Amino acid sequence: MRETVRLGCWAAFWGDTSAAVDQLLDGADVDYLVADYLSEITMALLARARAKDPEAGYVPDAVRVLAPRLAEIKARGIRIVTNAGALNPSACAHAFREAAAAAGVELRVAAVEGDDLSPRGEELLAGAARDMFTGEPLPGRPMTINAYLGARPIAAALDAGADVVVTGRAVDSAVVLGPLMHEFGWADDDYDLLSAGTLAGHVVECGPQCTGGNFTDWDEVPGWDEMGFPVIEVRADGSAVVSKPANTGGLVSPATVGEQIVYEIGDPGAYVMPDVVCDWREVTLEQVGIDRVRVAGARGSRPPATYKVTATHADGFRVMATAMFSGLDAAGKARRAGQALVARTERLIAAAGHGPLTETSVEVIGAGDTHGPDHRDDSATEAVVKIAARHPEKAALEQFALEYAPMALVAQGMTGFFGGRPRPAPAISVYHLLLDKASTPVRVQLDDDEPFAVAIAAGDPELQIGTPALRDGDARLSLTDGGVTVPLRRLAWARSGDKGDQANIGVIARRPEFLAPIREQLTCARVGDRFAQYLTGGVRRWELPGLHALNFVLDGALGGKGGTSTLRFDPQGKSFAAMLLELPIAVPAEWDRDGRLTRGAAAAPARAAR
Repeated sequence: MRETVRLGCWAAFWGDTSAAVDQLLDGADVDYLVADYLSEITMALLARARAKDPEAGYVPDAVRVLAPRLAEIKARGIRIVTNAGALNPSACAHAFREAAAAAGVELRVAAVEGDDLSPRGEELLAGAARDMFTGEPLPGRPMTINAYLGARPIAAALDAGADVVVTGRAVDSAVVLGPLMHEFGWADDDYDLLSAGTLAGHVVECGPQCTGGNFTDWDEVPGWDEMGFPVIEVRADGSAVVSKPANTGGLVSPATVGEQIVYEIGDPGAYVMPDVVCDWREVTLEQVGIDRVRVAGARGSRPPATYKVTATHADGFRVMATAMFSGLDAAGKARRAGQALVARTERLIAAAGHGPLTETSVEVIGAGDTHGPDHRDDSATEAVVKIAARHPEKAALEQFALEYAPMALVAQGMTGFFGGRPRPAPAISVYHLLLDKASTPVRVQLDDDEPFAVAIAAGDPELQIGTPALRDGDARLSLTDGGVTVPLRRLAWARSGDKGDQANIGVIARRPEFLAPIREQLTCARVGDRFAQYLTGGVRRWELPGLHALNFVLDGALGGKGGTSTLRFDPQGKSFAAMLLELPIAVPAEWDRDGRLTRGAAAAPARAAR
């Protein structure tokens, strides 16, 4: 058994850079190359591709970027694990075999199958399947239905001798946990180890997001033009060290890794995976070298007896258009142009016999719209307007597209279009279900061998999932002993993302003593007020003492059922953390005087607390 397994992530989404493979092979020593290509949006797009071509439905980029170096990968004994199989893992596996043959090397390629539940669509509909978040019934004729499989099938494929393992829909971190289960012999009930391996996968699954990408202190990160992709070295006890290839840009620090840990995890004491329920509240980070951070402290417990399942459904059509305005009162003109285009479209489609638009959205970037009505400034002299609409019929939205460009003859200062005339596209809603693992057989197809079934641990059917949320206390905005108010950014780092219609915002104190005023003043009520322009549900928060952090979940914050259905400019809440960091927090005045508070890029000065 190896003492350490080294894994490098070469891709974090469909369309990621092709340069990461060379980075990792030329600048790092790795045992595995892994990649996470899938998101709900990607699955929806691949469903459209598969509808046109039954042999499509996988991510061809995975084969394309690895093909030139397959001979070297084989010679160095590096194995490959990726979920690029998406909706067609067998076709993706076949493409890898063809690429290996063209490179003159022999690679054993396995496809993990069983996540595709489309053949059981009628059964699920008959069983009155409902969305796990909203309770809405699953609509008829879903485009796709896929279970999020775990890491055990990947480990089984590697146990059987696969050089390349291709999965369909699996949890993102499984591409790392599967190899660790194989290499270290971790059992299905080694819950602390499975949680640690899941954490390792979670840290690297988004590529350079843990090596300085999307970082709060963006101005401190060198080499954006050659950002290093992550390498994680994991020991048999589950502890790990995060690094990046030599001679690459980026930054690996407790802050950059910490931001990735709190990314999109919801309840940090009950992050539910198919293999384990993870508790990362006591995870700690330590700088152990230049661009090297040690991660430890994950705990785990028995998982549920169900898989999370996502189903995509074509829900009419949507169209979006953007244009730039410049000059005096540009933002006001942009807003009126957007409103006029919506009103004109409504009138014309009614005259053509269509029903009204289902939903519309006008957002003026530069006028403060994403920050809420209290921040609106229509006198801004540069602005971009986004106008969007939904309708059950494509023809109605084509009328919108036809009327978009002529608006330039009405709206003074409309100086530029982005992407030309907008094109209506299907609006795809995403539904989240739960399905018994016992009813979902999983198998591995290794080359032309007979497929074999994979035994999946049953999980706990009585499991009650969740840990107590942190309640709001007294949210004081001033200090009795004399203090100052500063933007939250001077006290904390933050990262945000999405899960369905939920936004997640993780906030990490820059110093341990900063957590107390953040906990006291950054309440659910204040966060809810900050995003009131978007929020339709409540706000919950939890504490991660090991990271000196809080994690917030905003229910009903993203305006739809997944990024392919919403009309928002920011459909996945990626900007929420940066907006939250503007909030004022009251702190002792001496913190500002003694230099404890970061300055950062364009940091606002401290102001006396009132």
